[in-house]
Amino acid sequence: MNLEILTPEKKIFEGKVVSVSVPGTKGPFTVLHNHAPIISTLTKGEIKYVTGNDHTDAFEIESGIIEVKKNKIIILVD
Repeated sequence: MNLEILTPEKKIFEGKVVSVSVPGTKGPFTVLHNHAPIISTLTKGEIKYVTGNDHTDAFEIESGIIEVKKNKIIILVD
């Protein structure tokens, strides 16, 4: 899957990932390969993503939006 994480100022990450976990407004959820299309708001919490070499990275956000479509994930965060 391809992941892009963007803020108003810069691109935080762009690359291939195995999974992405986000703090959804109605509860946390994880996106895996072939996830159903979704657009969701995000709340304060932690975004975690795992790259192909099992490297995990995480960071805190205040709010945001995630869009998942055809194994492409775009996350806009504050």
